[in-house]
Amino acid sequence: MTVLVASDLDRTLIYSAAALGLTMPDPEAPRLLCVEVHEGRPLSYMTETAAALLTALAADPAAVFVPTTTRTRKQYQRIRFPGPPARYAICANGGQLLVDGVPDRDWRRAVAGRLTAECAPLEQVHQHLLAVSDPAWLRKARVAEDLFAYLVVERELVPDEWLKALAEWAEARGWTVSLQGRKIYAVPRPLTKSAAMYEVARRTGAATTLAAGDSLLDADLLLAADRGWRPGHGELADAGWTAPTVTALGVAGVLAGEEIVREFGRAVGTLRA
Repeated sequence: MTVLVASDLDRTLIYSAAALGLTMPDPEAPRLLCVEVHEGRPLSYMTETAAALLTALAADPAAVFVPTTTRTRKQYQRIRFPGPPARYAICANGGQLLVDGVPDRDWRRAVAGRLTAECAPLEQVHQHLLAVSDPAWLRKARVAEDLFAYLVVERELVPDEWLKALAEWAEARGWTVSLQGRKIYAVPRPLTKSAAMYEVARRTGAATTLAAGDSLLDADLLLAADRGWRPGHGELADAGWTAPTVTALGVAGVLAGEEIVREFGRAVGTLRA
């Protein structure tokens, strides 16, 4: 039996220094492994225990580990997980499927066709974001992979009413809005991690799918998987979101990432037995 393990990355498996959530006394804090460097500086971490568990999971012949992220290809390729490189990776919220590090052109064309048919154009959404954003809290505006747009903001200054209005405007045009840390994403509704996960499951013959994620953009992935986990922090936790096949973990921060990898390993072992 092949088990596909699709996991979100930021604030699910890997954590910036600001997101570690280390509330215990310093001498009791877990040892950390840096798994991402950006512009010469350490950026993202796992606990050493999580890294060892992930190495074992990736080496298990019954498991296909698939990093699944809203990051662009370039951002994803900064990450250096322990163990062998993943054969498949899902980037740009499902818009890019990497096979041995190379974008799959057939998948990209199929995604482009759906977006053209079902959503307002990216340029229209990007221009709207620029027009309605306040320079007092907007720090950057970006377009990712010619697929979606996002803003980097001073989160505490962004009015909740503004976010609600943006979400309503986007929904009417076939787009979804998600807040993740200091980033506000506008993503076409058909651009999903779950669709890419199904494609990898088809190619690998996986009979069972496992997933984890913390944000609104991960909800479809969690619902599509046979079993899912979400940490005790993030958009989904803040909303109290859950589902019959999704386990809401009580632990938050980098220790949640460790627990998620542990749960993946237990599930794969149980299914194999």
